[in-house]
Amino acid sequence: MFSNELVCNILTYLNKNINKEITIDELSNIFYFNKTYIMKRFKKELDLTIFEYVNSMRIFNSLSFYKYDNYIISIAFNNGFYSLEYYSEMFKKVMGVSPIVYRKYLDHDIRISNKDIDTILSNINNLNNLDNKIKKYLNNRKPTTKMVKSIVFK
Repeated sequence: MFSNELVCNILTYLNKNINKEITIDELSNIFYFNKTYIMKRFKKELDLTIFEYVNSMRIFNSLSFYKYDNYIISIAFNNGFYSLEYYSEMFKKVMGVSPIVYRKYLDHDIRISNKDIDTILSNINNLNNLDNKIKKYLNNRKPTTKMVKSIVFK
């Protein structure tokens, strides 16, 4: 069975615009489907909401910024979040720890607990699995074939 074409198109759009503000109204206008249908179809196909996906991918993308950026607020802004508070809230929801604890983990701070380390590693694994699931879903798109009509001249 192939992946749903609408959901594939939405995922492609989301991935290209992941750091921009995205609304369901915008998706409805772009793809010419009712917003309720879009939300339900996405949830049915992927077992997560559009905003769960967007926030998870934004957090996932933000993890690599910790190697280069010392300011959590700029990491948040560079990854599509418009407030530090919301970024921190989503980070904690997705990663199970605060951004500060995650930074301590990267710095090999001895004050970080084994429980926090396990939580971080587990949630990084979850994000990798989600990323792979989406890639697999997109790769399972129905192939497009160009129909060639032959014209027979008499």
